[in-house]
Amino acid sequence: MCKRFRILNYFFILIMQTLANENLSQRGREKVKNKWRAGLLAMSLGITGILTGCGSNEDSSNEGTSGSKNKQVTIDVFQFKVEFKDQFEKVAKDYENEHKDVKINITTVGGGEDYGAALRSKFASGKEPSIYNIGGPQDVADWQDKLADLSDSGAAGAALEGTLDGVTLDGKVLGVPYNQEGYGFIYNKNIFKKAGIDPTTITDYASLEKAVKELDSKKKELGIQSVFALPGKETWVTGLHLSNTFLAPEFDNNVLTAYDAKKVDFKYGDAFKKILDLQNQYSVQPTVSLDYSKQVEELFSLQKVAIIQQGNWIYGSIAGIDEEFANNGIGILPIPVEGYKEDSIPVGIPMYWGVNNNAEKEVIEASKEFLDWLYTSEKGKETVINDFKFIPAYSGYDASKISDPLSKAVYEYANEGKTIGWTFMGYPTGWGQDELGVQIQKYLSKKASWDEVVNTTKKSWEDNRK
Repeated sequence: MCKRFRILNYFFILIMQTLANENLSQRGREKVKNKWRAGLLAMSLGITGILTGCGSNEDSSNEGTSGSKNKQVTIDVFQFKVEFKDQFEKVAKDYENEHKDVKINITTVGGGEDYGAALRSKFASGKEPSIYNIGGPQDVADWQDKLADLSDSGAAGAALEGTLDGVTLDGKVLGVPYNQEGYGFIYNKNIFKKAGIDPTTITDYASLEKAVKELDSKKKELGIQSVFALPGKETWVTGLHLSNTFLAPEFDNNVLTAYDAKKVDFKYGDAFKKILDLQNQYSVQPTVSLDYSKQVEELFSLQKVAIIQQGNWIYGSIAGIDEEFANNGIGILPIPVEGYKEDSIPVGIPMYWGVNNNAEKEVIEASKEFLDWLYTSEKGKETVINDFKFIPAYSGYDASKISDPLSKAVYEYANEGKTIGWTFMGYPTGWGQDELGVQIQKYLSKKASWDEVVNTTKKSWEDNRK
């Protein structure tokens, strides 16, 4: 009971006791009337004050993490990772249940869609998100006027050393890491075993090519359509991920070096071409019309191909179709870069969370608190490891709890130092997908030579950086 109500209750009882003890003479009756009038007046004034006071107390007790009283704060999230869409929406509901003054709306754009273009359209529409994704130094430069400083956030404080370098500008941290990811050639262990191929012997281009030809010669016996499924329709697969494998070495595996580079030389261009040709030659055709969904869900998850170029993020998609296969039948092979590293995979931060600096102050604070909760609270950390299947980019996690085989494999590559840098976030804006990726599509369609691909994209890089 409110403290002020207890006082009113005591005051009322006192009046009643006084009235009961009065002599019922005329004089007594007059006293009774006068005391009733005084008592009722006091009670009416007291009730007004008490209700106001108690209401104020209730507002204070309902004040949530946003710092507003009974005002619901809405956080609009615009994010790219389709693979954990359902899990992310669930954890947002859990957060809402714990923080009654916060509402979280999530829009996911990714997979076969161009997130960067979608984000620009979203801002142009006037419906700016509260939280959105940025990729690194180039995105920071493009969006810096719409990025809040997250330097004082718990997530920034817990981020692993070096992970914030690409999103720090003028001493301000303008994004916090999504997670760590790695990619390479995801392979079907069952098919390799049936073909008599030991995946541990594939440590360079020559051994990879030998295994591919062996698999191709046994397609009918193995029950597969092709060895590979190269999604040439997805310019991010070729123009960003595959190209990064061969361009990162000339940028010293450093995203900031790539961002500052005035030109690109394609130092390992021949090795790039050989891997692209190998995938294309032994792939389900036509590769230029093959998309992510067909590659991952239809062909690989249903075991119709033996190898695909993808990363640990596809585990959830595979598990949703065949959990047994996802847990026991898949692994990661290196993407060999002849003349550099032939036993390694690219590992890095795929995206960062940014908070819209144009949002209202309470929305900015609520957004930061949500990201802090997601990555630093005990419940959030459990979700990141067990539900999202993320490889954490933050301290305070038990790496032994990484559960899915692809993420474990990436973690092992990283521990052994068999990694290539994640530098494509330092490419000029749009260069990877809109320039290189499109030129690769022309090459796969025999509408451009490899030399034309290289020369055209070299020039566009230089033009962009002038």
